[in-house]
Amino acid sequence: MPHMQRREFDIVLFGATGFTGELVARYLATRGPEDLRFAIAGRSREKLREVRERLAALRPELASLEMITASVERPESLRAMAERARVIITTVGPYVRYGEPVVRAALEAGADYVDITGEPEFVDRVIRTYDARAREAKIRIVNCCGFDSIPHDLGAYFTVKQLPSDRPITVEAFVRFQGQISGGTWHSAIGAFSELRRTREASKPPAPTTGRKVSLVERPLRRGPYGTEWALLMPTIDPQVVLRSAAALEDYGPDFRYGHYLHVRTTTKLLAVTAGVGAAVALAQFGPTRRAILKWKVPGEGPSEEERAKGAFEVTFVGEAEGGPKVETRFAGGDPGYTETAKMLAESALCLARDAEKLPPRYGVLTPAAAMGDALLERLTAAGLVIERVS
Repeated sequence: MPHMQRREFDIVLFGATGFTGELVARYLATRGPEDLRFAIAGRSREKLREVRERLAALRPELASLEMITASVERPESLRAMAERARVIITTVGPYVRYGEPVVRAALEAGADYVDITGEPEFVDRVIRTYDARAREAKIRIVNCCGFDSIPHDLGAYFTVKQLPSDRPITVEAFVRFQGQISGGTWHSAIGAFSELRRTREASKPPAPTTGRKVSLVERPLRRGPYGTEWALLMPTIDPQVVLRSAAALEDYGPDFRYGHYLHVRTTTKLLAVTAGVGAAVALAQFGPTRRAILKWKVPGEGPSEEERAKGAFEVTFVGEAEGGPKVETRFAGGDPGYTETAKMLAESALCLARDAEKLPPRYGVLTPAAAMGDALLERLTAAGLVIERVS
């Protein structure tokens, strides 16, 4: 079995020269176990050397950190990279353009894989193309290991575990956050907006493998969990991920419904958010305007450490089993787009690389909850994220 073979590296980070990639590298360097064997990879050896120098300033022994030159334009380089690792991290997006060659290389090399995509079309393609092969090879391909969609997927998983599993369950999530999105995330979002029909098709609820019915609670606009704020339906990949977990795992009741909302405090902000998203969708439909708005944020760039320190997120979950009881939980942390995304991605890779004995014997193209479940919850809590039952 590939997971039991000793590879040269526990983790290889592909995309280490990008903004988010370097944050992941810094996290592994400063928060990973002392005996962690990891390498950084990317297209430019010179840029990799610059990243290594910055890491060595944090830990002098990383001056000799292995650098691997690889590119999606050279599949053989990706395969050679993946053969050296137990787990491949990739932060190279948009994934719908650059993700599949890395997935294929990891699968062919017998390495597990994690990413931070939020692109439904890409995830749908990976499931259709690689799930059966990954299950046969006993490989875990785990998409959506950043803010999309770990807080929502693991938060819903944590919530249903507080409820009886023999009754239909409804969970609704209310998301609040402040912080900036990365250039890569912006480009991915505009790409998804420009292909709305494909995105909607890819976001349909999955067919369950457990016999239960899974479905979305689709109320475009409602009051928030406390009856005073607004809750606006969020058309992100997160509901798709939560419903895939519900379709695969046993804790979600005989039937499961999920609602996913942006939690907005005032009517003024509600109108501003609605107008902003509507404008972005409209501008993304036409080539010239799409190219213009893509220039607003450049992939590989992001906010300063001081700006990131001002970011925060909180997801409130309200879960109810038919006939009672009702519970409230929350999943909260710091800057969602960068700092916590890097943390969640790194901890996901560490979980696959180091916690094999704690992981369920489940393989294929998986959600974070289905692949790592309680082991990842334990890691994220130890890493400083708040995951708790409120009532």
